[in-house]
This record gives sequence, C-alpha cells and structure tokens, in this order.
Amino acid sequence: MKKRTGDPTLAADDVGRSLTGAGFNLLVADMERALEFHRDVLDVDVVYADADFALVGQGDARWMLHADHTYDDHPMAGLVRGLEGRGAGVELRLYGVDPDAAESRARGAGFTVLSGTADKPHGLRECHLVDDEGYVWVPSRPLAP
Repeated sequence: MKKRTGDPTLAADDVGRSLTGAGFNLLVADMERALEFHRDVLDVDVVYADADFALVGQGDARWMLHADHTYDDHPMAGLVRGLEGRGAGVELRLYGVDPDAAESRARGAGFTVLSGTADKPHGLRECHLVDDEGYVWVPSRPLAP
C-alpha cells in the first residue's frame, strides 16, 4: 500500500519514458535512510522522492528506489522480505564519484565501509561502501596514467 499522500509531482509514465540504457531498481526498507546514503554519501542527485519511490542518479545515469511496501503485491516481495544484505554478490559501481570523500561521508553518517579507499591495479581509486539494505556501492575515479 502506498504511503504517499496526494499526487506525485513527477508522473510515473514520464519517469518511464525518460529512462534509457541500463538501469536498476533497489527495494528499500527505509526510504529516508536510503536517500540519506545516496544524497549525502554518494553525492548523487535526487531527481524525485516521496515515501514510496525515488529517482536518483549521476549525470545521465538514473536508478530507482522503491519502498518495500510498494512491492507488497509484486512477485519479488517474497524474495527480499526478511533478508539481510539484499545486494549479496552485486557491486553497484559509480564512476566519477570521489571515493575518498564518499568514504569519509559514509563513516561520518554511520554507514559501513567494507574496504577503505585504495588505488587498484585495474586503474581506479575506489572503496566499497555498504548501505543499510546491504547493497555494496563502489565509488571510483580513474588513476592518473
């Protein structure tokens, strides 16, 4: 059941038509905390948010957050209900996000730092951050050649 009151300021069909390329949707138990992680740790734009749904992103990349309660009648509801670490085995990579700053913000906001920022042999400086849902985010920037 939706918790939003009133009409959204961004129509669902407009959102759908605006999405291009690859995308993903994350189910979240706590929309406010998820938005805090995206906005304050990952430093991505919150295009739209209400109690049920959010559209967030960086540059041309956009992804969606749906509150668990909006999936009550969806086939995926049973897959995530009661799970800890929903994102097990998946890294969500954000290129062009300063990993040093993201790590610092994550620590300051009480989120889990799975691995601290380091230069990697694959040419990126990155860290691994875990949000409250268990999704692993990897902000990174290219190393100088």
